[in-house]
Amino acid sequence: MEHAPILVHRISPSGGRRVVIRIAGVDTVLGIAYNDADLIEFLRRIDLPDPEDMVSGDSAAIAWQGGKPHVYRDDDAG
Repeated sequence: MEHAPILVHRISPSGGRRVVIRIAGVDTVLGIAYNDADLIEFLRRIDLPDPEDMVSGDSAAIAWQGGKPHVYRDDDAG
């Protein structure tokens, strides 16, 4: 099974989600996102086209692990 190349990990106990990109089977940590703006900035820095559309449009290239997409703290889960 093919995995999405961008993985947004589950929420950490202190808040935020680790963001990883997989290229040619190698995982690279892009950073810890505390909101969608952080995630967009990480994608912009690696020169992905239209990172705002990728994040807001829930692109299939992004897999959200554990929890709802666009939620970065446990108390935001509502």
